[in-house]
Amino acid sequence: QVQLVESGGGLVQPGGSLRLSCAASGTIFSGWTMGWYRQAPGKQRELVAAVSSGGSANYADSVKGRFTISRDNAKNTVYLQMNSLKPEDTALYYCNARHETYWALRPAGYWGQGTQVTVSS
Repeated sequence: QVQLVESGGGLVQPGGSLRLSCAASGTIFSGWTMGWYRQAPGKQRELVAAVSSGGSANYADSVKGRFTISRDNAKNTVYLQMNSLKPEDTALYYCNARHETYWALRPAGYWGQGTQVTVSS
């Protein structure tokens, strides 16, 4: 019964910054890995960043050094700070939650509705 709602997308110039938020129902601390994915027109959805319940984070090579994923467990919210944005970052960004122990019951996890990020001059 996990529900996810993303926000914070918008239009920015190359080199600019955005901070995406994903608000989750219930707690997202105990046993859940949270991730951000993106999908550009005509392309496959790809992992951008993920953070485990233990705080371990990983990133796509294309965003390393520019994006930072974090979670505020008290607020049941996951963030994606995006700096030095490039036109190639333009995509619909989705929040994802997957249980670390029972993932096989729902391999794709739960998804939010997405928030649009457009990087253009």
